[in-house]
Amino acid sequence: MKNKKKRKKWLRFRHRVAQALIAFALRPYIRLRYGIRIERFRGKKKRQYLCLSNHQTAFDQFFVGLALPRPFYYVASDDLFTNGFVSRLIKWLVEPIPFTKSTSDAKAVMTCMRVAREGGSIALFPEGNRTYDGTPVYMKPGVAKLVRALKLPVALFRIEGGYGAHPRWSDVVRRGKMRAYVCRVLEPEEYAAMTDEELYEVIRTALYVSEGCDTGEYRHKKNAEHLERAMYVCPTCGLSRFESHGETISCLGCGVTVRHMPNKELVAINGTFPFRFVSEWYAYQNDFIQNLDLTQHKDAPLYEDTVRFSRVIPCKRREVLARGATLSLEWDRVSVQKGAFSMVLPYTEVVAMSVLGKNKLNIYTHDHTYQVKGDKRFNALKYMNIYYHFAHQLHKFREEDADGEFLGL
Repeated sequence: MKNKKKRKKWLRFRHRVAQALIAFALRPYIRLRYGIRIERFRGKKKRQYLCLSNHQTAFDQFFVGLALPRPFYYVASDDLFTNGFVSRLIKWLVEPIPFTKSTSDAKAVMTCMRVAREGGSIALFPEGNRTYDGTPVYMKPGVAKLVRALKLPVALFRIEGGYGAHPRWSDVVRRGKMRAYVCRVLEPEEYAAMTDEELYEVIRTALYVSEGCDTGEYRHKKNAEHLERAMYVCPTCGLSRFESHGETISCLGCGVTVRHMPNKELVAINGTFPFRFVSEWYAYQNDFIQNLDLTQHKDAPLYEDTVRFSRVIPCKRREVLARGATLSLEWDRVSVQKGAFSMVLPYTEVVAMSVLGKNKLNIYTHDHTYQVKGDKRFNALKYMNIYYHFAHQLHKFREEDADGEFLGL
């Protein structure tokens, strides 16, 4: 009987070298761009860790790398692996651990265990998403089971000021205070004495950073630009569209215009506006969707957008199916139309949706993954929110849906 081919190791010496060089090259840029105070962790240099961090900016993984100067294997969305040569280069240099957002990815868990067995340290963001309004997003309780499975010391890493400096919906970085540091280390013998619920609560509490309020000033001349990527419900008009320029955002329905101040306050320029911060407006938007009667919108789409529509080959590439297509958000489905190309995706056949980055949308069915990319002002969030609201009515509950309020984040 032939011997089985020996599986290659996940850990490579080049990963250590690459991460050290990347950290050296990016340190001045990160300090200059974000003005962040990164506190160096003084733990044992050769010790393995599982680093769990809250998630606020697109550069969070580099903050971790600068604070904990040891090679880490980062759990990253599988969308990172669909960008051709760039993805292959990233994979060769640092070999991230791919996982599929908005799903329970058993393969990612097994890869984490493999890396741990080989002596590697692992870093992940258990929230799985960046906040749109400064308040923490949902963290899956399953993180406690992962901690137990890996049996590593856990470095709990806090990033503060990230929402003020670089909101998820924005393309620009504001000048203001940021801090990143290890706030606590959980030893294996310490969490072994906890229940899963207790361990989850310790992790959630340590990483809970809420900044949807006045936490100091973060200045930029484009403080409000692209806020319409997050907001689509007007307190006057209901479902609406918005357009932002510089420091202001306006409802295209009623015309109310609001200025986004450096301390994150919202101030009405014309008309009246009942919310002081984006977090209050965002909470109202979620409540509005949770109480929306979708059956009242059977006659016409709730929204239509012009998009690029692609099929995703997981961890390999994207195949563009239609450019300049019309994407329709209907009460019980999404549909795509461009010339002879037509596709209908009923919510009953969709198993999950997720927003990637600032405004890309992934739609998961049992057989395929599709990706939607709109223009700079495209709001992907509304598609995901409406889908999950419909799913609640079908009782398509997952663990986070038990209260009927989960809208994808």
